[in-house]
Amino acid sequence: MPPPENLVPSAFPADVKQVVDIKSDDSSDQDANQVAISSINKDEPLVTRRELWSYYLYYNGDNGTGPLGYTQTLFQGLATAAGYDPVAGPGSSCLADTASGQCVVPWGSGTKAVSSVVLTANGVSFAIMTLIFTTIGSAADYGTFGRWLLFAVTVVCWAAQYACMALTSPSRWVLAMILYIIGFVSYGATLVFYAAVFPRLARNTPHARQLREKYENGEILPEIYEKEESLEKNRISNISTVHSNVGYVITLVLNLALLLPMTNNPKVDNYVLVLVTTYWVVLGVWWFVFQEPRPGPALPKGERYLTVGWKQIWAALKTYKHLPYTFVYLISFFLLADGLNTTGTLVAICQNDKFSFSFLQNTYLGLSQAITSTISTLAFWYIQKHWKISTKKMFVATNVVTILIPLWGMIGIWTEKFGFHNVWEFWAYNVVFGLFQAPYYAFSQTMMAELSPPGFDNMFFGLFGLSNRASSMVGPNVIQAIIDKSGNNWQGFPFLFALCTAASLVIWFGVDVTKGRRDAVRWANEQRRHSH
Repeated sequence: MPPPENLVPSAFPADVKQVVDIKSDDSSDQDANQVAISSINKDEPLVTRRELWSYYLYYNGDNGTGPLGYTQTLFQGLATAAGYDPVAGPGSSCLADTASGQCVVPWGSGTKAVSSVVLTANGVSFAIMTLIFTTIGSAADYGTFGRWLLFAVTVVCWAAQYACMALTSPSRWVLAMILYIIGFVSYGATLVFYAAVFPRLARNTPHARQLREKYENGEILPEIYEKEESLEKNRISNISTVHSNVGYVITLVLNLALLLPMTNNPKVDNYVLVLVTTYWVVLGVWWFVFQEPRPGPALPKGERYLTVGWKQIWAALKTYKHLPYTFVYLISFFLLADGLNTTGTLVAICQNDKFSFSFLQNTYLGLSQAITSTISTLAFWYIQKHWKISTKKMFVATNVVTILIPLWGMIGIWTEKFGFHNVWEFWAYNVVFGLFQAPYYAFSQTMMAELSPPGFDNMFFGLFGLSNRASSMVGPNVIQAIIDKSGNNWQGFPFLFALCTAASLVIWFGVDVTKGRRDAVRWANEQRRHSH
């Protein structure tokens, strides 16, 4: 493979070791049957049981109950209480029995629907995440910067959640919006930089080392090694997802200890946010204590942490033809995640309206989702491990439901019998979401690990974070424009259905994970040769 043109060699890590030397004048001529084995740096510490458990426990605490769920409910509830019914006019209440169902708040020189305000906050959050992931995401591959970056965004998220104690009256809905954005952005960043750690962990587990030794001694075929290494990545990804869901269950049960006896206390929602954040602090801090040092290479001379990321991304984008399946997946997942994330926000808006912003009802609904998520993640992992099914096939199986959710919401445009108009539908949604979307997140993450060049994990997981957590810049803006024009939340579902369907079809039929994995290892080896 010829060297990529106009690369910035000094901007790439050089901690990948070439195992299989693959030479070709053109990437299209590469032998599809040739297996490229990703490298393991034998100088890196072996993953200990204590370290792995601290990794799992971090995700157990970082389950999203606060920044992803309760904070939005609190923000939307305060904005609704501060707004008025545009049909009845200023001074009216959106919560009155005679209210039309529409609600607006002052916005600039006019007004804006509360649903659109929530979507706008999401759009701003995703834009900020985009800036973070593109500017400093790739820099996390150097030295110990990634370790401290995860610590920093974690502390910011904790601080934003604790600050929600100040949100005690409708007049503070703007502050609620600001804290929601800070918490949502920092939470999304924790997920991305946490996930970027697991490919390196998977390459340094005792099982992975044993597999590598067997391969080097000629005891197993390269194809077997490749499949088993993939399963090891899936194991860590699925177990961490299970821990996140277990933490979700435990957190919600703990919340009931406050919500039930303090139902009439006006500050009970604030106390709940303090509780869920403290749970995360207690479980999450151990990862920063027991994480073994696996620093990347030193930052090249003359480079800066705030600029090296842009150079890496620009160089990588210019070499897309050498990593075609990686970039097809990233672009398609950008649209898919945009559709799914915005669908989740829109359903949450409808759910909050239906249940009058009740933390207690949302806790019950969350429990149904958390319990089914835990069961389904374990079940899907057992099925994959027992029958040795590829990551992509498992991803496709879960991905089908992603399309069906906005399709169901779309039905609500023409009838109120179905389409997220009834209490039972929100129960069904949370159960179905738990059964299929929890493993969907695990398998989508493993797909990215399969397609990422070894040694460039933070760089490509930063792009993945851009595709996943920071993708929803299109969806919220389109949907809030539709809602502003129509006054109907359900009018946003057709666009989301089309977006999810188109992106899914491209991933199903346009991404070859096996070839993409080999291209990624080959590309990493080329960068190593260029850096010397």
